[in-house]
Amino acid sequence: MMKCDYDVIIIGAGGAGMMCAAEAGKRGRKVWLIDHAKKLAEKIRISGGGRCNFTNLYACPETYLSQNPHFCKSALKQYTVDDFIDLVEKHGIAYHEKTLGQLFCDGSSQQIIDMLARECDDAGVQREMETQVGAIKYNDGHYVIETSQGPKTCESLVIATGGLSIPKIGATSFGFDIAKQFGLNVISTRAGLVPLTFQSDLLERCKAMSGLSVEATVMQDKTAFNEGLLFTHRGLSGPSILQISSYWDEGEAIAINMRPDMNILEELQSHKSKKPKQNIQTILSDYLPKRLAQSICEDQRVEGNIAEMSDNTLKRLADAVNAWTVKPDGTEGYRTAEVTLGGVDTNELSSKTMEAKNQQGLYFIGEVIDVTGHLGGFNFQWAWSSGYVAGQNV
Repeated sequence: MMKCDYDVIIIGAGGAGMMCAAEAGKRGRKVWLIDHAKKLAEKIRISGGGRCNFTNLYACPETYLSQNPHFCKSALKQYTVDDFIDLVEKHGIAYHEKTLGQLFCDGSSQQIIDMLARECDDAGVQREMETQVGAIKYNDGHYVIETSQGPKTCESLVIATGGLSIPKIGATSFGFDIAKQFGLNVISTRAGLVPLTFQSDLLERCKAMSGLSVEATVMQDKTAFNEGLLFTHRGLSGPSILQISSYWDEGEAIAINMRPDMNILEELQSHKSKKPKQNIQTILSDYLPKRLAQSICEDQRVEGNIAEMSDNTLKRLADAVNAWTVKPDGTEGYRTAEVTLGGVDTNELSSKTMEAKNQQGLYFIGEVIDVTGHLGGFNFQWAWSSGYVAGQNV
């Protein structure tokens, strides 16, 4: 068997790729980490408002979507949230818990990038940015990769090129194309963790309230998220909407409760008996932002004193707050999506190593696989865990 240029070539220098490279390097493997972008890990850089929500204390299999919900278990067990926190602390990076188990850097996301780059450097990893990849062939137990640095050979090839979300920072279908080239099935992809869009009257209402936010429970069938909801000039966004978007299917309605802590019907009935002369819009403004209260009253064509309102009218108003049902027209798509749903079929991969079952030496890690986390650091934890696992086996 011929002598290869490298033991391992990793295509994609994001979170998963760097984690894999560092771990493989620590094992004494000769590693080449390449990317077509100018800078390392752009997705880390822009994440968490520039502070990188690098993991979540509550990461567990139930916080991931996949056609095989069991696939992520092995990797999450092999490299845990605590393992990554230990790494962060080893590098002296200060961090804090924001809400719901989300951990952020006190400083900037660049600290996480620098940490991973240092781990790679210390492990002897060779890094090369702005490197284009052409044809990839498998020949006699090794891979031949045409690159802008010339042809290179390796025993193990790792695809860590991510999904289709945020094309402006370089996202492409490269990883899916390579999977298909080697006969692996790819689950159809769509945008996840993405704002929802609307048409006609509802869009006009959203535009009128653009910038306004409320804490809301958003439901799709039996799945619910209780987080912030934001009105925008294109529709609805905010954490609760991004979360539910990963579960939403075209043509389906979602239910929104804009005061989940309160039964608005009971409050209105109480007002009617105690302060019958009070204006309905003024009353509703006690429970919701004024612009939102006004919009609901206008939409329900309700005005005047609460004494004049029938029980049915009050119920309609209360439902517009506690049980608002909307049917999205679509999503904003990959342009603003935080993740890509779908990807390389997990049935094609070993959950213990990330290696393709039917293609020796070919590994897939991170977002390119059909494993998608909830919003709040879960997708980064998948990058660390899947990257670590592949790094132990390449």
